[in-house]
Amino acid sequence: MAIVSCNDVQEHTAPAIYDRDSASVMTSYGVNTLVSDSGVIKYRIVTERWDVNTVRQPSRWTFEKGVFFEQFDEKFHTEAYIQADTAWYYDQKKLWHLRGRVRIRNINGLLYESQELYWDGLKHELYSNVFSRVITPERTLQGTYFLSDERMTHYIVSNSKGSFTTESMEQKDEAQNAPVDTSRQVEMPMRPQATKHAKTLNINH
Repeated sequence: MAIVSCNDVQEHTAPAIYDRDSASVMTSYGVNTLVSDSGVIKYRIVTERWDVNTVRQPSRWTFEKGVFFEQFDEKFHTEAYIQADTAWYYDQKKLWHLRGRVRIRNINGLLYESQELYWDGLKHELYSNVFSRVITPERTLQGTYFLSDERMTHYIVSNSKGSFTTESMEQKDEAQNAPVDTSRQVEMPMRPQATKHAKTLNINH
């Protein structure tokens, strides 16, 4: 004698593959665009892939395929080139986090190299807590802490080691001993103006 009972049918569902907050609200490929802040064009972004996520806290842009920047001054003149293997931009904090073969080269011949760098858009400064190297035509500095303004004109490297060329030291001594001629005025050559792009992205929030 068989007894059959009827039970409620249970629905079996698999968990989501990705958390809801990990999904990007926008993904763009082959990006080459200008970025402005408060109506002023700050830099150009070139990247293979750009993900925007406004659900995660804090909200962020992700560049997993690497990113290249061309940085501009107020007159739209190129000041520096920046690149990294991976980058995150926290738009509410205006904070860039660059990782993996970070390189910066400015128009004054300075080259910066590190594996990690932060770019604070609110404080207008760059800093790193890992090994960094700064190379200029006159000297090479390296250390475990780096702090600089956005234009890489004033910077410090702590716990550092440095090397100076003999020529640069001789030029420094000659400059200190040379008489100062206040009657001469030196004209700085104008840098060529970069070509503007039609599309810009405003990051002012």
